[in-house]
Amino acid sequence: MFHTSHGTVETPAFMPVATHGTVKAMTSSEIESIGFDILVVNAYHIYLRPGHSLVKKLGGLHEFMSWKHPILTDSGGFQALSLSKVRKITDDGIIFQSHIDGSKHFLTPLKSIEIQRALNADIMMCLDECPPYDSDYEYMRNSVELTTRWARLCKEAKSDCENGLFGIVQGGVFPELRRRSADDLLEINFDGYAIGGLGIGESKDKTFEMAEITATNIPYEKPRYLMGLGSPEDMVEAISIGIDLFDCVVPTRHARNGTVFTNHGKLVIKNARYVEDKSPIDEECDCYTCQTFSRAYLRHLYMTGEILAMRLLTFHNLYYYSTLMKKIRESLIRGEFHSFKTELKSRGDRLS
Repeated sequence: MFHTSHGTVETPAFMPVATHGTVKAMTSSEIESIGFDILVVNAYHIYLRPGHSLVKKLGGLHEFMSWKHPILTDSGGFQALSLSKVRKITDDGIIFQSHIDGSKHFLTPLKSIEIQRALNADIMMCLDECPPYDSDYEYMRNSVELTTRWARLCKEAKSDCENGLFGIVQGGVFPELRRRSADDLLEINFDGYAIGGLGIGESKDKTFEMAEITATNIPYEKPRYLMGLGSPEDMVEAISIGIDLFDCVVPTRHARNGTVFTNHGKLVIKNARYVEDKSPIDEECDCYTCQTFSRAYLRHLYMTGEILAMRLLTFHNLYYYSTLMKKIRESLIRGEFHSFKTELKSRGDRLS
């Protein structure tokens, strides 16, 4: 676990993604009732709309979105890579074009920290370069050096701010660069360390190989955050190599696409087999959706495009994730994690 000014986070933990200051289709009170105690908000999106200065004027992210628990904000580096049609990396920062209106912006390490401080995030992320996964060794080496320089500037910009700051380890699929990046960031001494640049095109085996190499170079007492990876089977694999924190759009995006997680595998609610099915999504689940509505009704809502379908399916998926993390923490305490992991992975890709 680790502590912030807005509360303690029990680890391992999954952080729902509140891209624009909201977890899609859900209220903050609903997220709290499900059992989550930390969210991820995308600083890039808040910076572009409505603007970090406005959010600061309105009391910061916690007051703005009515969330009293910890918030982690990203630096904006990944979004500048993935969303901008025009992007240029310089020694001083990232020049990118807004995906909203085409306006040009210059994101520097100091600017990234300025944005995140204005939002009053409990945990801020250093600005890093997230290069394409298939970049060659020379490019990746230069990228690691740039990320380290930016990390130092972010640490300096944080100065006496009480908010936490995580460094982001890069290095692509090159073990030597992963170790070097981790060692360099450890010298700067951050409150925690994220593992970035994975899950963006490389093989799953390579993802976990690089994650494990990185994690073994980070002290046990520091939180280790594997960015952007969040299927149930991937999380249990990552926890076995020492990862503490996860974030991913999987539970909410899958829900909006009609796929839900159950204790017996995934279920696609739009399948015709559920048209007369009176049973809940998961008979072993005690979430509001499962305790109240049938598969037949949920299928009807989904097939007719009702907004309520997205809300109810999202509620269930997030409840499943929250419960899953509680079970994982309990299995670790009891020394039964290995058998729990084996059981979960055996049903992970099963579809109903």
